[in-house]
Amino acid sequence: MTLGFVILALVTLQRLGELWLSNRNTGRLLARGAQEAGAKHYPLIVAVHALWLAALWWVAPGRPINPIWLGLYIVLQLLRIWVIASLRDRWTTRIIVLPDAPLVGRGPYRFVAHPNYVVVVAEIAVLPLVFGLWWVAVLFSLLNAAVLTIRIREEDRALDRA
Repeated sequence: MTLGFVILALVTLQRLGELWLSNRNTGRLLARGAQEAGAKHYPLIVAVHALWLAALWWVAPGRPINPIWLGLYIVLQLLRIWVIASLRDRWTTRIIVLPDAPLVGRGPYRFVAHPNYVVVVAEIAVLPLVFGLWWVAVLFSLLNAAVLTIRIREEDRALDRA
């Protein structure tokens, strides 16, 4: 088993765990009267992320690992944990708005309006660079930018309404 395989397996397990947590939190928020916004574009986000991971599984195993990029990716995972911990039970992969609930202002949300997206943008670029796959980093960064443009606009609109 190569280090590349281990890295991809850990990232895949992490993403599956996050989907489980997101679904749990989504169900709980909806039960409390929250509403989903921007559901139409959600399949695009899922597709971009699934294709990104599939592309890495296809071309990355067996390639040399760049320890500097790997170190940066590990730092990004710490930031991801900080984001999720700051949102607590309000963290989801969907846009779920709880009416009359104040915006979260702790953790990285004190400094940046959308820290989760900052981390995701960096991850999409950095993980392929761990394997020297600059073309995967560029391609999926462009695709991710397109869906995030839609996503952030929808999320800001939903938060303004709430």
